[in-house]
Amino acid sequence: MPRDSPQKLGAIGDLTSGLLEHRALTVNHHSSQRLFAIDLLRGLVIVLMALDHTRDFFAPTPFNPLDLQLGSPAWFWTRWITHLCAPIFVLLAGMSAFLRSKRRSKAEMTRYLLGRGALLVLLELTWVSFSWQFGFNVLILQVIWAIGVSMMVLALLVWLPLPRIALVAAALILPHNLLDSWHGKGASWPMMAWHQGGYQQLWPGLGVVFAYPLMPWVGLIAAGYALGPVLAWAPERRQRFLLRASAALLLAFVLLRSGNFYGNPQTWQARLGQSSGWASELMAFVDVHKYPPSLLYLCITLSVGLAALALIERWVRKPSRVLLLFGSRPMFFYLVHIALIHALAWIYMQWRFGGQVLEQQGWQAPPGYQPSLLVCYLAWLVVLLMMLGLTRLWVRQTRHWRG
Repeated sequence: MPRDSPQKLGAIGDLTSGLLEHRALTVNHHSSQRLFAIDLLRGLVIVLMALDHTRDFFAPTPFNPLDLQLGSPAWFWTRWITHLCAPIFVLLAGMSAFLRSKRRSKAEMTRYLLGRGALLVLLELTWVSFSWQFGFNVLILQVIWAIGVSMMVLALLVWLPLPRIALVAAALILPHNLLDSWHGKGASWPMMAWHQGGYQQLWPGLGVVFAYPLMPWVGLIAAGYALGPVLAWAPERRQRFLLRASAALLLAFVLLRSGNFYGNPQTWQARLGQSSGWASELMAFVDVHKYPPSLLYLCITLSVGLAALALIERWVRKPSRVLLLFGSRPMFFYLVHIALIHALAWIYMQWRFGGQVLEQQGWQAPPGYQPSLLVCYLAWLVVLLMMLGLTRLWVRQTRHWRG
C-alpha cells in the first residue's frame, strides 16, 4: 500500500484510507513485521465479517444459530467466530488514532476525528442502511455508526493525558453491565442508543434499529487509544505484553463466567439445557451477549485478538497478499460488500426458489427452502473472489487519481 500522507489523497481516496487503515499513519516506526501484522489481522476479521453477512443473506435461519437446542455445532461456530470482528475493528481504530496523533496537534486531531466520525455516521444512515434493505424502511445503526460516534467522543478525549483516557475507558467498559437491569420495552431512545439497543419508531414508515449501543464501544476505542504507545515498543517487548494481556483477559473471562459472577446478562448453565457432552458445555460457556457487548464478550474476543496480533507478528513471515489487501482497504471493502452480497443473494433466491427469504413479521421462506451452510460457504468464497477483483481495481484507480 502507498505510504503517502493522508493530505495527499483525493477526497474519495481519503475516505477509504480512513482511520482504520493505519499504514499511512505510521511514519517513525517502519517495522514491516508490525505493519503487516496489523493489516493481516484486520484482513482476517474482514473476511470473517463477510462470512457473517453472507450467512445473513444466503442462509438465513428461523432459529438463532447460537441456540444450542435448535441449531448445531456447525451453525454455532460459524456465527460465533464472527464475534471477533467488531471488537478488533474498534480497538485498532483507537490504536490508529494514537499513531496519527503523534504527527498532529490536538486541535488537528479533534477536527479530524469529528469530521471522520460524522462522515461514518452519515454513511451508516444512508448507503450502508440502504445496502442492507435496498430501501429505507429502517435505519440500521451498526459498527460503522459505533465507530463514527466513538471517534467524535475521542475527539474530546485526546485532550486528556493517556492515564485519564484509560480511566474513561475502564469506567465505560467495566461497569456497563450494571445497567442491564434497566432494560425494558419502555426504554427511551437515548437509553437504546447508549446501552440497551432495540427498535424505535421515528415516524410512520421509518424506524431506527440501535444494533450497536454506544457505551462499551466508546470505551473500547478509548482503550485502543490508550494502548497505542505499545505499538512503538521493541517487537519482543510488544509481543510479550500483548500475550500477557491476552492471557489476563482470558483468565478474567474464565473466572467470571465459571461462577456467573458478573459480566453477562445470561448464565451459562441456564442456557445449556440438556447437555450432550463437553462440546455442548464449551459452546454454552463461550456463548456471551453481543448486543450490547457484555464485559465477558469483550474479554474473550479481545483475548483472541491481542494474541493473534502478537503471534502473527512473531511467526508469520509470508503473509497472505489477499488478507493484506483487504486489511489495507477496510472501508472500501465494507462499503461495497454488503450491497454485493445482498444483490447476489437476491439473484440466487429468485433463481433457486422463486423468491427471497425474509425474516419480517415472522419467518417467511419460499417453498423448498432449507438453510444450508454449504451454500453459505460457497457463496462466501464467490463474494471474496469478487471483492478481491474489485479491491484491486480500486487500488489501481486511486493510484491513477493521485497521479
